[in-house]
Amino acid sequence: MSKRKKSKGKIIGLIFKIAALGIYLVFTIFPFLWIFITSIKPRKEIFTFPVMYWPSKATLDNYIQIFKISKFDKYLLNSLIVSIVGAGAALFIGILGGYVLARFKFKGKNKILLAYLFTQMIPGFIILAPLYILLSKLGLINRLSALMILYTASLIPYCTVSLRGFFQRIPGSLEEAAMVDGCSRFHALFYIVIPVMLPGIAATYIFAFVQCWNELFQAVMFIDVEYKKTIPVALNSFIMKYDIDWGALSAGTVISILPTIILFAFIQKYITGGLTQGAIKE
Repeated sequence: MSKRKKSKGKIIGLIFKIAALGIYLVFTIFPFLWIFITSIKPRKEIFTFPVMYWPSKATLDNYIQIFKISKFDKYLLNSLIVSIVGAGAALFIGILGGYVLARFKFKGKNKILLAYLFTQMIPGFIILAPLYILLSKLGLINRLSALMILYTASLIPYCTVSLRGFFQRIPGSLEEAAMVDGCSRFHALFYIVIPVMLPGIAATYIFAFVQCWNELFQAVMFIDVEYKKTIPVALNSFIMKYDIDWGALSAGTVISILPTIILFAFIQKYITGGLTQGAIKE
């Protein structure tokens, strides 16, 4: 009897977990689903009462419109360039900094870590005025290179601290064995250690890329030329003073989500792979 009660309790617990996950999934997916449905609705059906949960006739007019009324393809290219370069540069510097902080002992090491963490607590608007003055003197206003520099600088602390944690999980004996065989420390890092920690690097790069891709505040303040705008700035332009173009805004949002989905699809195998799988023979 006790075994039946235990099995019954396990079944009830499993049902409860599945129901809870199902509810969470619905609340998570519904906003994205609603944005997509709005993007394929005719304009007259976006605001109707009662609410139409599915368009009477799906249309791509909103997608066609955003490319007609704006240079959306150019905005996509700008965002891709800025995000790839900004995240890539921050990742490269973070790899070097994280390796040093994980493998070497030196005076002031903990202070550097605290300084990195402290910079993440500073609101961006506080340094806006000094940044604007500095970029103006350097002639970088309305240039994509300004955003690349700013994004790289803002992401270096996160990438460094995050990758330091991944380096600490990898035994130092890996590069020591490589150096015994004649490799320099630099070669041991890039040819032995980094291939092992690709999952950590991929996860860090995805976060950095998404941060660059979604950043709006600095892009609005430092880019005012139409053909230099990024995706967040372009989507923000659909919010007008007395009206919001929900159809175009929803279509642009759907398109802006696609690059991150594709990125996750290609790098998923590295994220789910074991961190040190196959690195050390037992």
